Amino acid sequence: MKEKRKLEGIGFFDRYLSVWVILCMVIGVCIGKFLPEIPRFLNQFEYAQVSIPIAILIWLMIYPMMMKVDFQSIKDIGKNPKGLFVTWVTNWLIKPFTMFGIAAFFFYVVFKQLIPAELAKDYLAGAVLLGAAPCTAMVFVWSHLTKGNPAYTVVQVATNDIIILIAFVPIVKLLLGVSDVSVPWDTLFLSVFLFVVVPLVAGILTRVLLVKRKGKVYFEKQFIPKFNHTTVIGLLLTLIIIFSFQGKVILDNPVHILLIAVPLIIQTFLIFFVAYLACKALRLPHDIAAPAGMIGASNFFELSVAVAIAIFGTTSPVALATIVGVLVEVPVMLILVRIANATNSWFKEEKREA
Repeated sequence: MKEKRKLEGIGFFDRYLSVWVILCMVIGVCIGKFLPEIPRFLNQFEYAQVSIPIAILIWLMIYPMMMKVDFQSIKDIGKNPKGLFVTWVTNWLIKPFTMFGIAAFFFYVVFKQLIPAELAKDYLAGAVLLGAAPCTAMVFVWSHLTKGNPAYTVVQVATNDIIILIAFVPIVKLLLGVSDVSVPWDTLFLSVFLFVVVPLVAGILTRVLLVKRKGKVYFEKQFIPKFNHTTVIGLLLTLIIIFSFQGKVILDNPVHILLIAVPLIIQTFLIFFVAYLACKALRLPHDIAAPAGMIGASNFFELSVAVAIAIFGTTSPVALATIVGVLVEVPVMLILVRIANATNSWFKEEKREA
């Protein structure tokens, strides 16, 4: 019963996301192997290296997320800013670079005999895209499960989304350059415009207009719930299409999925504890510390997958690496939820002083 109460904030589809990803992988690989006409047909609908069907599905994923964020909360940025500083520093000055370092160490050193150099470079590029995109929407779920401060979490997410617009492109460009992966600036900016700016503006306009016409209660309690399954369904359909293109890579290198997962999991635990313990050191309460750790630990994998496809194509191993991030996300984050709840007592003194 206790475990059931802990998980009541996460929906059925979200809770078993890793299972659905595995099923999508099996379905997609089977389509690619036995029905290759389907991916060949879908491949016709492409513009500037962007798959139109996948672009539509990605917009369906990201748009509902952006509607959930109340950007008016940014006006409260001056209230208890220490937790925000922890979030910003962890997400943008630490996370992308530790992801790069850990992934490079495993792909080029630990797994050198198991992963060819060219594939290692592609997998590292995928890890970089994940590391440069901290979570946006699922943070609300993790915050709820750890009894996080909902108002403060909104501010953390809103400011993080604004920083993505500014910092994502240069950080990715820098780290991919170090990885010896050439990516044109205009392609990166186009990807961010298509998969962040467009759904972000659409989400803001939808929120503002509907709240103005029908009120905040209607918007949050009736309108947004209509999209509860849109993001997950869009994600799963996207994965089936991608895996139908990725069939050969997966069948030729099935163990690589596990190898890619290793540095991603290590990075997730590392970043959580960096932010979580920094909040403790700053004597912040648990309801701020837990979401701060979660927002850095989890990834905006929808953006990472979208950019990987836009830049490298649906058949690239780079896209596969970002999808492994989706595969490990939920089970690892649920472990971190347990850790955060089990260590609530570490913050009792801070709670009394807050």
